[in-house]
Amino acid sequence: MPIPSLRLHGTLAGVLLMAGGSAMAADWADNSIGYRYGTKFAEPFNTQDITKNIINFQHASGYKYGTNFLNVDLLMSDRKDDNAQEAYITYRHTLDLGKISGKDLSFGPARGVGLTLGFDWNTKNDNSYASKKRMWVVGPTLMMDVPGFLNVSVLALFESNQPKGISSRYTYDTHPMLNLAWGIPLGGSGWAFEGYMNYIAAKGKNEFGGSTGPELNFDGQVMYDVGTAMGLGKNTFRVGLEYQYWRNKFGNPHTVPGSLAKTPMVRAEYHF
Repeated sequence: MPIPSLRLHGTLAGVLLMAGGSAMAADWADNSIGYRYGTKFAEPFNTQDITKNIINFQHASGYKYGTNFLNVDLLMSDRKDDNAQEAYITYRHTLDLGKISGKDLSFGPARGVGLTLGFDWNTKNDNSYASKKRMWVVGPTLMMDVPGFLNVSVLALFESNQPKGISSRYTYDTHPMLNLAWGIPLGGSGWAFEGYMNYIAAKGKNEFGGSTGPELNFDGQVMYDVGTAMGLGKNTFRVGLEYQYWRNKFGNPHTVPGSLAKTPMVRAEYHF
C-alpha cells in the first residue's frame, strides 16, 4: 500500500533534491540505501511487541564551511500497529564556525565548534494517534577530535504535532536536547561503531493536557564492511547489528504502556 499523502511525495522529492544539490557542491559525499528489521518495537499505549521493516535513504556530505546530513526512514509495521506506514525525515546542517571565521577554534578534546540547524518531519497512518510531527532545531556543536567523527550538540527544539482528535496544530514548550552522533572505525578491522544518543527534556503538557517526561533515546550499531571482500569496493556494502533503547518514547512518561522500547535489529546498507 502506498503511504496516503501527496504531500509526502513532494516533501521527499524536495529533500532528495536538496541532498543532490549539496552533493554537487561538496568536497565529499556519501549516499546509502539501507534496510533494517526488528520484532520488538514499542509504541506508546500499545502493550504488544511490534515487528517493523524499515527502508532507509541516507546522505552525508561536506563542503568548505560545514556538513549536511539527511536521513529518510520508511517504516512499515505489522498488524499489532495497525499495519501502519510511517515516513520520518531528519535533516541537519552544521556550519563550522572556525572555517567561516578563518580562526582555529580547537581546544582540549574538540577539534572545532559549529552551529547546527535542521528539522524533523513525520507522518504516520495508524488508526489511533496518527502523528504529524514538525520540529525545528538549532544550537551549538562541538566536533571532537577522534577517528571518524563524534559531534556533541545542545539543541533547542521547536516541536508541534496535529494527531487525530486535535483540530489545530499543537505546539509544545520549547525544550533542549543533548545530542551525540558518532561514526568510529575500529582500527583496520572493517568494523565500525556508529549511532546517536538523545537526551530530551520534558516539553510541557501534551496535546491532551497530560504531563510529558524527559526522553532518553540510544541507537547504536556495529557494522562490518563486506564490500571489500566481495570486490565491490571499501565500505560499499555493509551489514551489522543495531540496538535501540528508548525510554519515555515521544515524551510519554514511564507509566504509559509501550513508552519503553528495547529493540534489537539487523541492518544492511549499500553505499554509492
